[in-house]
Amino acid sequence: MERDRFRNLQLKAGKGTDNFTMSRGSFRYSETLHWYANLVRMDPVSGTKKDILAYRDNAKGKVYRLEITEENGFLHVSMPDQGNANRFMITFETDEAEHIYGCGETYSKFDMKGEKVRIFTAEHQNAKRIAMKLAREKVSGVHPDFTMPFSSYESYFASPVFVSSRKWFLFADTSRYAVFDFTKKNQISLYFQEKPDFWIGEAESFEELSMKLSSLLGKQRPLPDWIYDGSILAVQGGPSVIDRKIETCEKYGIHPAGIWSQDWCGCRKNGFGYQVMWNWKADDALYPNLKEHIAKWKEKGIRFLGYINPFIALERDLYRYASEKGYLVKNKKGEDYLVTITVFPAAMIDFTNPAAYAWYKNLIKENMIGIGMAGWMADFGEYLPLDAVLFDGDPEVLHNRWASIWAKMNREAIEECGKEDEVFFFTRAGSTDSVKYSDMMWTGDQHVDWSKDDGLPSVIPAALSLAMSGCGITHSDAGGYTTIMHMRRSEELLKRWEELCVFSPLFRTHEGNQPENNVQFDDNEALLKHLAKMDELHRKLKPYLKACEKECTEKGIPVMRPLFYHYDEEQAYTEMSEYLLGRDILVSPVLAEGALGREVYFPDDTWVHLLTGQEYAGGTAHVPAPIGVPPVFIRKKSSFYEELIGKR
Repeated sequence: MERDRFRNLQLKAGKGTDNFTMSRGSFRYSETLHWYANLVRMDPVSGTKKDILAYRDNAKGKVYRLEITEENGFLHVSMPDQGNANRFMITFETDEAEHIYGCGETYSKFDMKGEKVRIFTAEHQNAKRIAMKLAREKVSGVHPDFTMPFSSYESYFASPVFVSSRKWFLFADTSRYAVFDFTKKNQISLYFQEKPDFWIGEAESFEELSMKLSSLLGKQRPLPDWIYDGSILAVQGGPSVIDRKIETCEKYGIHPAGIWSQDWCGCRKNGFGYQVMWNWKADDALYPNLKEHIAKWKEKGIRFLGYINPFIALERDLYRYASEKGYLVKNKKGEDYLVTITVFPAAMIDFTNPAAYAWYKNLIKENMIGIGMAGWMADFGEYLPLDAVLFDGDPEVLHNRWASIWAKMNREAIEECGKEDEVFFFTRAGSTDSVKYSDMMWTGDQHVDWSKDDGLPSVIPAALSLAMSGCGITHSDAGGYTTIMHMRRSEELLKRWEELCVFSPLFRTHEGNQPENNVQFDDNEALLKHLAKMDELHRKLKPYLKACEKECTEKGIPVMRPLFYHYDEEQAYTEMSEYLLGRDILVSPVLAEGALGREVYFPDDTWVHLLTGQEYAGGTAHVPAPIGVPPVFIRKKSSFYEELIGKR
């Protein structure tokens, strides 16, 4: 079926030069076109296993060829020779009613039909956009449903992969900047800066489609069993603070599986807030004798997690060592390339330098795994400047791959220490290769608010778009992260976010960049009792979550899934405020401030409220949802029904 569609490809070719400028990880892009040509389609040569499509540039007398072959159940479209062109646009027909998903991670929209998607990793939370939001809210008030044009957003995770509602996908094997254009109702255009090379797969079901896609992209690995034994609580400030908060948890019947202290290596306080000192070894002043404390906490069944990223703080000794060794990314003058993040500069490790790569990986092995860490946030990966000078390679080719190279290093460190069953990490930035290297994604630095594009509601389309891009194990910061001016976390927001995070592979809180301006999990008795209830619920879900994880790591079927994955219903194809956790649990979180219920769309099945036992049929119904009773439902036909309903 799809081979016929791709026999009618239109092709343009050209040559151009890129112009990139970066500010705090956000990229402006323009290009200078030297020439661009509409190519004339020549008579195709068709065969049983291969079609050859020829296109002529009449002005230059150049002929370009596309080969369409059938390989291992896929269609493979490739160009044997690109000549001196470095711009290509391929256009083909699509149905007006077709929905498009994927392209990495998107937040304000899930269905990409009608949009133009830039395949280029960047800082999603850029300073200009945040400043505009704060100014707008000061003038006209807070409007959670407001979203900017889709083109205003960038993404931590950009991937040249999309899935059609007609159960076919396209995966482009490209690393350079690309654009996928879905703005026209009846056609799709793909813009590449290298010769086209892409794969098309189709299937009878979305499960089968995910399995086929995973055979090209790879799969995430099984996670340590202990992560399902309770929440992972963000605590900073040193061992004495951790001990005090663990005692409080014990008093309220909270059984955290882990404590996550991102300031394990020290902290810096600046205008943005409380941030990590990027010098990757335990800070003896803030965390004295950390290795011994980690062992003590583990005896209680509580693992310790930390933080790392590809940057190094200029103020400390690791930077001096790396600079002297030539381990850092350089600028055109041969100096260390210093990149500003929030309000301070930092240096980047050059992963293309084998010695630098080995040294940095060894820091993870010795200074993190070596002291007993069971996990960490492997942050960033999307900041590689396009005007950088690397030890080996072109930053325009490597920019999108940088995040997956970073994930690969973290994976190798765990494997080389023989800790695959005990230790894991989670990443923010990604590309196609991240699927096979990153243990788990988290959806980035959401705002501590109810905004559709950057707050609590954005978590669901982010997770679902990742799922349709082949990355099936994701979670978010419970409570959000970004805190600026009037944007501060409320008690209600934290509770509702916890109610969502329970129904994801990892239940983890975050203090935010300004902990003192955010409500925290232990600020009062009501918060502690709520956390105890959610923590218990997450632990009871362990067998179900592990079954979902197994499907993902063995078959590539995502843990958090869009409703259309199992229900061929019109509303299911556009729904982005609900999701399926595995096959059998429908999650419909409360996403609006002050709401004590919500309208729930039930796909055609029999659903039972996981906490109240109320039964619902397919259709739409208003479901009461006081805090502590999130609208979550299990299929009555589920093999887990008796176990989970009996445990409510």
